[in-house]
Amino acid sequence: MTTDDLAERPTQARASLRPLLLRLHFYAGVLVGPFLLVAALSGLFYVFTPQLERVVYDHELQVPAGEVTLPLQRQIDAAARAVPDATVVRVRPGGEPTSTTQVIFSRPDLEPSHWLTAYVDPYTTQVRGVLETYGSSQATPLRTWVDELHRGLHLGDVGRLYSELAASWLWVVVLGGLVLWWSRVRRRHGRGRLLLPDRRASGRRRVISWHAATGTWIAAVLLFLSVTGLTWSQYAGETITDLRAALSWETPTLSTSLSEHAEHGGHAGHEGHTGTATGPDVGPDRVLAAARASGLDGPVEVTPPSAEGEVYLVKQITNSWPVKQDSAAFDPATGQLLEALRFDDYPLGAKLARWGIDAHMGLLFGLANQIVLAAVCLALVAVICWGYRMWWHRRPTRDRFGVGRPFPRGAWRAVPRWALVPLVVAAGFVGWFLPVFGVSLLAFLVVDALSGMLARRPSRSGARER
Repeated sequence: MTTDDLAERPTQARASLRPLLLRLHFYAGVLVGPFLLVAALSGLFYVFTPQLERVVYDHELQVPAGEVTLPLQRQIDAAARAVPDATVVRVRPGGEPTSTTQVIFSRPDLEPSHWLTAYVDPYTTQVRGVLETYGSSQATPLRTWVDELHRGLHLGDVGRLYSELAASWLWVVVLGGLVLWWSRVRRRHGRGRLLLPDRRASGRRRVISWHAATGTWIAAVLLFLSVTGLTWSQYAGETITDLRAALSWETPTLSTSLSEHAEHGGHAGHEGHTGTATGPDVGPDRVLAAARASGLDGPVEVTPPSAEGEVYLVKQITNSWPVKQDSAAFDPATGQLLEALRFDDYPLGAKLARWGIDAHMGLLFGLANQIVLAAVCLALVAVICWGYRMWWHRRPTRDRFGVGRPFPRGAWRAVPRWALVPLVVAAGFVGWFLPVFGVSLLAFLVVDALSGMLARRPSRSGARER
């Protein structure tokens, strides 16, 4: 093989892959578009649920600021009287002077990760309300409803397939669209037009330019949302969890066992002392004071011992930048610090997961994070609508109710084998890593093959008649 042949290979591959990419982008856009549209609209609603919660649940979440807060134990006792058939599992003292204390209970009849939360006035111990909350973020019923809509359309595990399908294909649609737009602009206008729609164009060309230019602007955020969304998914999420475990990128936690702290004392990345004592529980107030003294400032969550031989755990719960996720274990008999785990000591993978989840939820950078996500959701809705408009422009003009046809079949035959084989191998690997993507890709190929067989059938029967 000559040097000229090797030099021509990239050009040949690009020319042969473009028709194949056009067909893939068409099928993925048309069939996955509705799922992406639902994800974008529900995500837009979810982004601003923190503000909506403060309005809808103002009575439970807010109190007039007083002069002196009463002991935390008295607040817990008041909450326990309001919810007598449940067990206290965690307590969140108010992070602001006007915030209520959240006393979180478990009860056997609640679904997994669901809690009963009593909101207590820290100045009077009045219980201002009890709500069913969800997850580690203490989502109120409003945010829980929107979250379940975004994740699974309120259809349980079956519904979660919709969001996993959207997240699994989003990165494929985005990257494919970028390649197609870049090659089109490079051939016709040069790179300067990559981020700008062609205002002089009309009809379908104008729609294409707005669809592609807008998609280019939001591509990086969409790729980020696709990756972070997959971490919550049902099947790909399990694969990602296994991968993090294999790379030792799991989020570290402190043990709740008092004897384990006494045996090990401390280890790399941790601090504390090795001594433990036995005696009556010193109570959450003394433990909270010790946590503040150890540097756990800002909003925290206190987990009391659930059984004899367990410790108090106190963890920071600030998800905005800078992230404060330090945690510490305390001896229930003395209130002394046993061990501390600092966010700075997390492995890089755990930090990236924390930052990624918080940014996906619109929490990491506060209002700026919310505005960016809202703008991207609205832009994605526009891109999807323009995509369907382009499909409509391709419809047969004689058929009033016709729709646009896919790009011609058989493009893969023009792809050189040296380029096609790695492409198939890569698709198989991604399909294994993202099972919903792999199954849906096979479904696309089967549908495409069947449509091709049906399209050829009339011509063959006509030939037999002649």
